[in-house]
Amino acid sequence: EISRRIRSFPPRASCSPYTVIAMADEAQDPEIPEVSVIVVAALYKFFAFEEYKGFKEEIQKLCDKNGVKGSLLLAAEGINGTIAGPRRGVDKVVTRIRALEGVGDGLSYKESLMNPDDRPDGAFMRMRVRLKKEIVTMGLPGIDPNKRVGTYVEPRNWNELITRSDVTLVDARNDYEIDIGSFKGAIDPKTKSFREFPRWVEANLDASKHKSVAMFCTGGIRCEKASSLLLEKGFENVYHLKGGILNYLKNVPEEKSTWTGECFVFDKRVAVDHKLQVGSYESCMACGRPLADRDKKHSKFEEGVSCARCYDETTENQKSRFRQRARQKLQLPQHQTNKKKKRDNAPTSHVSGPTSKGNASMCAAKEGNQNPSKRSKVEINSPEEIKANKS
Repeated sequence: EISRRIRSFPPRASCSPYTVIAMADEAQDPEIPEVSVIVVAALYKFFAFEEYKGFKEEIQKLCDKNGVKGSLLLAAEGINGTIAGPRRGVDKVVTRIRALEGVGDGLSYKESLMNPDDRPDGAFMRMRVRLKKEIVTMGLPGIDPNKRVGTYVEPRNWNELITRSDVTLVDARNDYEIDIGSFKGAIDPKTKSFREFPRWVEANLDASKHKSVAMFCTGGIRCEKASSLLLEKGFENVYHLKGGILNYLKNVPEEKSTWTGECFVFDKRVAVDHKLQVGSYESCMACGRPLADRDKKHSKFEEGVSCARCYDETTENQKSRFRQRARQKLQLPQHQTNKKKKRDNAPTSHVSGPTSKGNASMCAAKEGNQNPSKRSKVEINSPEEIKANKS
């Protein structure tokens, strides 16, 4: 149907895949304006989701039909993900998710607007819905946010809380995320995946000494689950930032903010600034870690092949394959590159970073459980797509 509608109007010189869908809508209904921005929505909800397996095909088809791309993770404990697309398409998908029994207005939802010119291929390359044991992987089956979690703190009250002398502030994200931005005074656990967080808590926090603990993460899901962990361990006063960093940046004026740097996100934007606009970082095509301009001046950086952080994590054979892939992308026109995507996506050995396979969502939302030092076999897709699918 979308293809038929697209063929009904003259082609334009250049447009994003999201604009193509909007143009199809416009051809069918002249009153619908062409989309000038991409809506990027991060969402999650812990709830008893008994029919999650049966929901996979339905939500995948709904996303595909409405030009929505990204990643959604479904599990018995809930739903988590990040999606992007035209306004009408995103709204339809979110409306269906809210209609699930146990979700409704309780869905944690944050959105930002992205200029298609910033990333012509969009925030994601495709839509993937995946079934998981957990919607954010901690690896401890007994931790259930559906039973109890810590105290939610609204962004407007966050600064007052974290500046108290009796509060221990913990960043619940991974090291590569914290490297580019965090709240002033926050403890960096130096974890490479969320699975490592419980061990860090065991070794570094003491319920008898740390009477009040405040935690935060990108969109709120990791610190919500972490709060459940701390309560199980006997901590009395456990707080977490409602809606995460993205909600804070949206609602707290920059002049009153205690946030420094940029916020890592699990899509092609790589990072966003305080205005939730595309930040100054790019993604290493080999490992997916964020790169600043200074990182590209390092002797171990090679475009499409390695950065200083992952250079020693890949073999020469892997580097040779990455060079070949990079040359193909530079030489081929875009339409030919798309034709080769199936071959380029053939499974092969790949260094895993924020792009690691086998862990739960990065984005989505998928907030990341990735281990940049662990190697595994993954698809050679773009790092941004793999990140979004693992968050």
